[in-house]
Amino acid sequence: MASFTKQDALEYHAKGRPGKIQVIPTKPYSTQRDLSLAYSPGVAEPCLEIEENPEDAYKYTAKGNLVAVISNGTAVLGLGNLGALASKPVMEGKGLLFKIFSDIDVFDIEVNTTDIDKFVETVIEIAPTFGGINLEDIKAPECFEIERRVKEALDIPVMHDDQHGTAIISAAGLVSALDLTGKDISKIKLVVSGAGASASACTRLYMALGVKRENIIMCDSKGTLNPRRTDLNESKKEFVTDTDADTLEEALKGADFFLGLSVKGAMTKEMLKSMAPHPVVFAMANPDPEISYEDAMATRDDLIFATGRSDHPNQINNVLGFPFIFRGALDVRATAINEEMKLAAVYALAALAKEPVPDVVKKAYNNPEMSYGKEYIVPTPLDPRLIEFVPPAVAKAAMDSGVARVKEMDWDKYKEQLRERMGIDHAIMRSMTIKAKNNPKRVLFSDANNLKVLQAARIVKDEGIGIPILLGKEGSINKLAKENNIDISDLELVDSISSDNEQKRKEFAEILYEKRKRRGISRVKAQRMMYDRNYFGVAMVETGEVDAMISGATTNYTDVIRPALQIIGKRDDVNRIAGMYIMNTKKGPYFFADTTVNMKPTAEDLMDVAVLTNEKVREFGVDPVMAMLNYSNFGSTDGDSTQRIMKSIEMLHKNRPDIMIDGEMQANFALNKELRVARYPFSKLGNRDVNTLIFPNLSSGNIAYKLLQEIGSSEAIGPILMGLKKPVHVLQLASSVREIVDMATIAVVDAQQL
Repeated sequence: MASFTKQDALEYHAKGRPGKIQVIPTKPYSTQRDLSLAYSPGVAEPCLEIEENPEDAYKYTAKGNLVAVISNGTAVLGLGNLGALASKPVMEGKGLLFKIFSDIDVFDIEVNTTDIDKFVETVIEIAPTFGGINLEDIKAPECFEIERRVKEALDIPVMHDDQHGTAIISAAGLVSALDLTGKDISKIKLVVSGAGASASACTRLYMALGVKRENIIMCDSKGTLNPRRTDLNESKKEFVTDTDADTLEEALKGADFFLGLSVKGAMTKEMLKSMAPHPVVFAMANPDPEISYEDAMATRDDLIFATGRSDHPNQINNVLGFPFIFRGALDVRATAINEEMKLAAVYALAALAKEPVPDVVKKAYNNPEMSYGKEYIVPTPLDPRLIEFVPPAVAKAAMDSGVARVKEMDWDKYKEQLRERMGIDHAIMRSMTIKAKNNPKRVLFSDANNLKVLQAARIVKDEGIGIPILLGKEGSINKLAKENNIDISDLELVDSISSDNEQKRKEFAEILYEKRKRRGISRVKAQRMMYDRNYFGVAMVETGEVDAMISGATTNYTDVIRPALQIIGKRDDVNRIAGMYIMNTKKGPYFFADTTVNMKPTAEDLMDVAVLTNEKVREFGVDPVMAMLNYSNFGSTDGDSTQRIMKSIEMLHKNRPDIMIDGEMQANFALNKELRVARYPFSKLGNRDVNTLIFPNLSSGNIAYKLLQEIGSSEAIGPILMGLKKPVHVLQLASSVREIVDMATIAVVDAQQL
């Protein structure tokens, strides 16, 4: 589980533009004509069309891709009744997840009432704005009545995710678990710990899958729901079972399946031992399960175990469901989310779990053996195939069950549209973070006297990404940490100029001297150079005292690269090192090289840049499709850069035919495949989408990424230094804390490759 301080959480939400979501125009607005079309008088035309045909709202407005996330704040996460306003950060967070996982826009709406009638009336009155309604964090039993009444009144998809999200994902896990154990769903004995909204919805969905009502025992904090109880409300009476068992302990004897949606410690080792052979246990209390993973694994070796946590196998995570369920429902303009659509999502997730796990997921979790089995019963949230598995299944179920307004669908084309909507992969850094956490390495921060670097090092430690080591003056670093309330008591600190490190400076100087004595560096000069933190830090990487180094927050780029080349050196298989940026855009990530190192590369240099970039992009789990850029297309205009690039492409096609690259070409032909195919059908790139751009020189690459970063509002991750024997990365000046953490994450993954 992620680790952070209260201040980290507050700064995340407050820094820059407050909150987590914003509204961005989707149409041109730069001219008076644009504004006249957007508002008055041009807007009158779609208004009149919608008045005549209400369905045209889906054609002329954002309704079809807009979901309301609505709450009154009566059951906020595990915090209880915080009220409407205090629930807003959660609702914004839900909107963020909708957007990044399924490209659905969200307005979060916090309704300041606990009165069921008023709440329902408010939702119904604002519903024309939206294509769907996601009810969130509303306490039981009111949530049951609210959802029922809103669904009855509206003809758009409505779902209370706290109920149905967990139900759908856990049901998919149950389908897989029973498949693996060979048990008949109609014969299994189910015991549920917890009787709230989520437990009720899960149990109902399991019955729809085939669990028999008489084989279910539900428990609340007072024991089993049985006919002897006189304190049950109407929602609990639905699950009363005629059983002799009064306690959870008694109910679990001989049980096949335990569903925990209650509290930490509800299940003991003895209870687990009493279950039937090959038991299935979903312990999903938040944040700590009913029985810990360690205790469960130590108790039974025939167990299939799942939790809601990301640090153990089989995470039952709602994000596997709601973004994709609403995506499918919206895309066929469904009038509801019905039982058939929920079951379709269940079976789609279970089917995806059986598919071979893609390399990008295996690499993210640092588990090359990841495959369908006891420790992999549902897909991971980072699986890029979710968008093409779940929404089509949900959409088809909506059409088959008669709740879809769209009556025909080209399913192959629809899946392609879903992939294009999400770009190649919006989760590159999330994948890299998981991979780093699986095998943390020692990362040296050579600018530890910088506040942002210190904050980033703390995050790297708390998140388990790596083992940060701080390089700098001990007194200055401790003072900076104290002034900013950063706990560095558990971080190693190295003072390179301290008298304590005099012998180490001599040892490092000798290494530098031996490597560069015929390049103008004397022993005395080498000893003097070791007072420079970058030289000292690079020497620590070279000798294996640390695995990687991050620098550049307070020094020039060349001041870091020079010692890295002099002491570590470039790889034997390349002639040049190079720099690359990942540009995260609305169309997905693009990879730019070389953006930081080579002023005017030769044809051979360009080939090295392309080889290094191809290798690095693959490490991020992306298949590179590369274009070498220029001011001309395939020799249409002669010139020095044209000749260099043409020679480089010729060598690459001959020596590295496995690399998907072509050029030289202008940027518009590289990025517009229709234009390229029409004009240059002979290109090796064919109908592929280019995701990697190789620039003809440093100036063009550097200018391009900075323009896109500022004007295009794209996030730049880098520069990622490629071609050194050991990982050293150089930060941009004025890098944010997040960017420093990203670079440290990449450095850890680089170190894992050695």
